[in-house]
Amino acid sequence: MNAVDLTNTEERLLGRILRRQAETIPDVDFLIEDREHYSYGRVNELANSCAAGFAKAGVERGDTVTFFMNSCPDYAFATLGLNKMGGVWVPTNTDYKGTWLRESLEDSRARVLVADADLLPKLETLGEGLPFERILVRGELPAENALGIPLEPLAAFYDLPPVEPNDADLHYGDTASILWTSGTTGRSKGVMQSHNVWVRGASAGAVNAGLRKGDILYNCLPMYQSASWVANIFRAMVSGVPCGLDPVFSASEFWDRCRHYDASMIFTLGAMHIFLWNAPPKPDDAKNPVRVASMIPMPADIEEPFKERFGIEAIFQGYGQSEVTTLTARAPGKTWKPNCLGDVQPGIEARLLDDEDLEVPVGETGELSVRPTEPF
Repeated sequence: MNAVDLTNTEERLLGRILRRQAETIPDVDFLIEDREHYSYGRVNELANSCAAGFAKAGVERGDTVTFFMNSCPDYAFATLGLNKMGGVWVPTNTDYKGTWLRESLEDSRARVLVADADLLPKLETLGEGLPFERILVRGELPAENALGIPLEPLAAFYDLPPVEPNDADLHYGDTASILWTSGTTGRSKGVMQSHNVWVRGASAGAVNAGLRKGDILYNCLPMYQSASWVANIFRAMVSGVPCGLDPVFSASEFWDRCRHYDASMIFTLGAMHIFLWNAPPKPDDAKNPVRVASMIPMPADIEEPFKERFGIEAIFQGYGQSEVTTLTARAPGKTWKPNCLGDVQPGIEARLLDDEDLEVPVGETGELSVRPTEPF
């Protein structure tokens, strides 16, 4: 474990944190995909090559690049490379189709798209007029290009010299990415995430979950979603520990995948842990390496039975969203009311307000209103 000192806010740049880890622990695993291991030093090199590739493709500081990819290490190499040279990544939900997909791609305001080869047919269904000047393809280029947009191999980036970009003019308040909200209240909206938003959330999550030396994180959340980054990839990066990556969640294989990566810290959302709980019990349920689980929301009536069945030391809860990645968290060693999601976190002020923006008394219904108390 090598937690980066982030006391100086100017150090809170995602690319710079990766560089610091590469300088200090170059041979320690950062990302693991099945049996492929990528050390901090290697990820930094690949990110630098991607930064050079995007610059060669005409991407400049502040430009957006859209991502339409399944979860994989290349996703991280490319996004970190973009951040190193001041670019902004905009991940798109791979389950979108039709109007929702087209509008998300158009609203990204990007000239460059990074896409998986096997997702190109979904783009073809949208017809003509996509706003991209070029598409960087992960995987084999198709024999015929039905999109009418130049296709180039993303892998060609890795042949470029891994020269460290000059990040002297970048600022921790710069927008690093734009995440689309889930769209539960209407069309998805783009949330502008600064470098500091990610770093604050990742660092706070590491502390709240009690991350310690020897921990390995496991991510099977989609990388178009905030949680995969703030709770897993970036949390691992600011702490200097490994993170195992799988492209999808599988209830039937979840614990075997945790064993494969020797993962001690996991993060599940929504119904994921309910699927795990409802799966038929196995004799080896508790024989897994998981020490700490963040499971949000975990119903109070099954929290203790879940811990006992799967041999988990602690289950943490909290609340956040793309707009406020870490709003509340339950601190360890404290007794909480059933289904409570914890205390409001440092750097955030929260109030329950009525229709006239006046605070409501305890016991009355109000709208949860949130604002930061620190910059960016």
